[in-house]
Amino acid sequence: MPPKKLYAGAKLRETRTQLALTQKEFAARLGISLPYLNQMENNNRPLSTAVVLALAREFGMDVTELSAGDSERLVSDLREALADPLFAATLPAPADLRLVAANAPGFARAFLDLHRAYRQSHERLASLDEALGREGSTLRASPWEEVRDFFHYCDNYIDAVDRAAERFATHGSGDILDRALERLRGMGVSIANSADAPLRSYNSDRQELRLSTRAARPTQRFQVLHQLALIAQNDLLEATLDLARFHNDAARAIAKIGLANYFAGAALMPYTAFLRAAQDTRHDLEQLADRFGASIEQVAHRLSTLQRPGAKGVPFFFVRVDQAGTITKRHSATRLQFARFGGACPLWNVHRAFETPGRFLRQLAETPDGVRYFCLARAVTKPGGAFHAPVRRYAIGLGCEIAWAEALVYADDMDLTRPQAFEPIGISCRICERADCHQRSVPPLERQISVDHNHRGLLPYEITR
Repeated sequence: MPPKKLYAGAKLRETRTQLALTQKEFAARLGISLPYLNQMENNNRPLSTAVVLALAREFGMDVTELSAGDSERLVSDLREALADPLFAATLPAPADLRLVAANAPGFARAFLDLHRAYRQSHERLASLDEALGREGSTLRASPWEEVRDFFHYCDNYIDAVDRAAERFATHGSGDILDRALERLRGMGVSIANSADAPLRSYNSDRQELRLSTRAARPTQRFQVLHQLALIAQNDLLEATLDLARFHNDAARAIAKIGLANYFAGAALMPYTAFLRAAQDTRHDLEQLADRFGASIEQVAHRLSTLQRPGAKGVPFFFVRVDQAGTITKRHSATRLQFARFGGACPLWNVHRAFETPGRFLRQLAETPDGVRYFCLARAVTKPGGAFHAPVRRYAIGLGCEIAWAEALVYADDMDLTRPQAFEPIGISCRICERADCHQRSVPPLERQISVDHNHRGLLPYEITR
């Protein structure tokens, strides 16, 4: 099979713009003609090997970013949005979606924003939501969705925050919790511990930080580092938020929590040391949790952020679901994208993790597009620290494409080459094309159904073209 041609016009234009170079100057640095550069930037010609090497040599570019980028995520998101019956008569071909994602990513995101607003409006009207009349404002993505998209399209890796956390973690000795508390005290913050305190409560007027003694040690570390980020790294967090350009203050406020959480996780598990340890242990979550004093969930989430240019780890997806199947955290550095509307596929092993608490479940899975994955799932319990305190229960899922599976200790003794070993899973029923799924809840939006009152198979209808 001939090698796949690499079209990366949008990435070339973005790189040239960031460097403040004209097309003529950029072409000269790459050692090519101006017309040739113009054709590549407009995706009329693929990037040659010589150009890829010149990008790495002249600008230090991580050439893997040329083929990664946002295109595959945008194509997946566009395809899901266009599965809406609204577009049934004008469904673009997959090739057209790829062209839009590659050549006009800004337009693609604007379309997704518009469709999301339409969906929210339609759902509110269908349920007679009185809040629509009270708000009186233009519908946009919810603040939570907007923040999720921000991290999603950053590959869940925020370089400046990650490096700041690594500097703090590696410049010093002793337990990182003690060092964080010492840093806070040096800034005039008093520390109070109490069994009746919430996980973390900071009074900025009195400069007093109250912490719960009931919280587990990893949780205490994380919460103290989170507060340290808010105080000591406030300028960095605010500058990052300025670049993100959120639509409203609520999204910005939520994103700041996310960035402080990011700093805390990156300080607990500094990038270079954590990446090396992950490779040495073959991504054994329990060993990593013990080595870095973190929880299993914190380790799994951190693994999904190892996307530093020039030093990338295994591209993982990470997800957390509650007992109702609602996705409460999600990120994917793989081609697997999580459903934005409706429920997730019930055949995915993350939903079965609640049945076997304390155990890792392994699954070989294949999505309708033919991509195969290694999936790991485990139930996570967060006790309240007292008999009457509520207990929170989640399941986390971590996985990668099958090409990376041998880097995981959990894939040992599994037959990764036998096609029959892979279970068919989807994203959600509404966009899944499989007609013979025994767990289907609703028909796929892109297909027609026929109903025979005198015949009943797995489903009360048949899916037709």
